[in-house]
Amino acid sequence: MLRLTELKLPLDHTSEDLRAAVLARLGLEPADLLDLHVFRRGYDARKRRAIPLIYTLDLAIRDEAALLRRFAQDPHVNPAPDTTYRFVAHAPAGFASRPVVIGAGPCGLMAALVLAQMGFRPIILERGKVVRERTRDTWGLWRRGELNPESNVQFGEGGAGTFSDGKLYSQIKDPLHHSRKLLEEFVKAGAPEEILYVSKPHIGTFRLVTMVEAMRRTIEELGGEYRFSTRAVDLDIEVAADGTRQVRGVVLEGGEYLATGHVVLAIGHSARDTFSMLMEREVFVEAKPFSVGFRIEHPQGMIDRSRFGDFAGNPVLGAADYKLVHHCTGEGLKGRTVYSFCMCPGGTVVAAASEPGRVVTNGMSQYSRAERNANAAIVVSVTPEDYPGGVLAGIEFQRRLEELAYVAGGSDYRAPAQTVGDFLAGRPSASLGEVVPSYKPGVVPADLAACMPGFVVAAIREALPAFDRQLKGYARPDAVLTGVETRTSSPVRVRRGEEGHSVNTRGLFPAGEGAGYAGGILSAGVDGIKTAEAVARSLLDLPGALHRAA
Repeated sequence: MLRLTELKLPLDHTSEDLRAAVLARLGLEPADLLDLHVFRRGYDARKRRAIPLIYTLDLAIRDEAALLRRFAQDPHVNPAPDTTYRFVAHAPAGFASRPVVIGAGPCGLMAALVLAQMGFRPIILERGKVVRERTRDTWGLWRRGELNPESNVQFGEGGAGTFSDGKLYSQIKDPLHHSRKLLEEFVKAGAPEEILYVSKPHIGTFRLVTMVEAMRRTIEELGGEYRFSTRAVDLDIEVAADGTRQVRGVVLEGGEYLATGHVVLAIGHSARDTFSMLMEREVFVEAKPFSVGFRIEHPQGMIDRSRFGDFAGNPVLGAADYKLVHHCTGEGLKGRTVYSFCMCPGGTVVAAASEPGRVVTNGMSQYSRAERNANAAIVVSVTPEDYPGGVLAGIEFQRRLEELAYVAGGSDYRAPAQTVGDFLAGRPSASLGEVVPSYKPGVVPADLAACMPGFVVAAIREALPAFDRQLKGYARPDAVLTGVETRTSSPVRVRRGEEGHSVNTRGLFPAGEGAGYAGGILSAGVDGIKTAEAVARSLLDLPGALHRAA
């Protein structure tokens, strides 16, 4: 196969036009093009008067060697890479050791799936419920203001990614094409086939629910075992005379003990009690930077027009997204970065708390992306210097902000909200404008400056006018800010070595967002695949390093 990149066609082209463009680009006769497969399709919206589709194509060509010689100096014509996934190992017949995977989010799900496919029959521990029961509990918070601390947006089958836009793109380095493995498994489980080739694939919550269920069935059919509403409360770590540490088992709530020498720690970024337990067991954990801020909402039609001009509403383009970054220059702000995060076109802002007495926001879209508002987090980077006090000080920093938001919202899980006009003017909002906030169970007009450190407020106030220059209408006075966004990433990293083990505890494999090695569904899932490979090598005593996902 041959790969052709950067082939541009107009939005309204036909499949015949695509084939004709390939023939013209490569100077081929029709009989010479044996097969054509779209590997990637994106668009370039920088010039709104003419937005082209940009293709990466895999082609079967008659006399491929001759064509490659003819285009030897062309960087856009090359042999197609082999993206076939190959398992690093398979469990021998009768192999008894069973790894334990803690967490059933994207990372734990893919780790468990690949381990099961290799024949290792993993045991999956999930503190939350199966995805459909979890969905009912989550709606209980959104509709009635009733929080279940063990079954919510953060905890339960599918992880936090289930209640999101289902975005499946990332900037991770992926030389071994593990992301292709993930996308192909998602399609097998019911995701739309287009996620294999569109440049910014997404799925949406409703489809994610059925996919997660299908993948669970596959894992169970392969010998894996799920245990829901089961919290791992301790690790049994054997310490040798020379100080070497080795996992020997997992202790469950209620006292049950699971003997195992291999534990995948895929706990997500909100398992705060588990981070405390790791510290007590002297597993190496360190503080890391993360970001905090607010959710912002605009009419999706305004974003479409700002991004696509006359092409707004084109079904090929769909609802427009955006990515904005501002490097602060104001007094006391130099070195701070404000950026949009987890942008959800045609979506809603959702309640994402996992602890009583706290308010947390997140964004979500369905596959259609058809809701009236666009939303994104507007967040400011913070570092351990901003929250001194030890490894877990970032968690306490998050908690304080979430508690302030809970009080500002009326202490009933409504969220504080403020118009952009009032926020920039430094005055509390008494009412809202034409942009109707989508957050459930509701919002209370307030002063968001009371919920955030002063430097975060000042940085966002500096950034919004700059974003308006990049995206017309972004700082419109009636755009709505809702607070607070604190769970952008884990505030800690559970450090691991080149073979995937914790740097000071053999048999413990930190992975995904909670361990500080991923950010989003795709990167977390890819890290789960790589961690499964590391576990398999360790189980069979095979050499090999873990290739980092991020």
